[in-house]
Amino acid sequence: MQSICIGDLILAEVLQGFRQDQDYQAAKTLLCSLPIYPMLGVEVSLKSAENYRTLRKQGITIRKTIDTMIATFCIENDFSLLHSDKDFQPFQQLLELKIV
Repeated sequence: MQSICIGDLILAEVLQGFRQDQDYQAAKTLLCSLPIYPMLGVEVSLKSAENYRTLRKQGITIRKTIDTMIATFCIENDFSLLHSDKDFQPFQQLLELKIV
């Protein structure tokens, strides 16, 4: 059985999308009940840049920097990622990102 956690960058990205205060508060309460991991430091920042460059050399440009950071964090920490974003597919195919 796998446990569920959330990264601080993902927390910010998800919560900023809510328009209604009530929905925001409900999501914030739920998401903050999960273990929250700090995702970005010098090592993950540098590895994110390397991963972006690796994919770009393959002719793949990732549209959002945060997606590169999230994927790299998961790769480096051997976490599986639950997503519905096609930008994570190259990380899965070429950089061994695990997907739920």
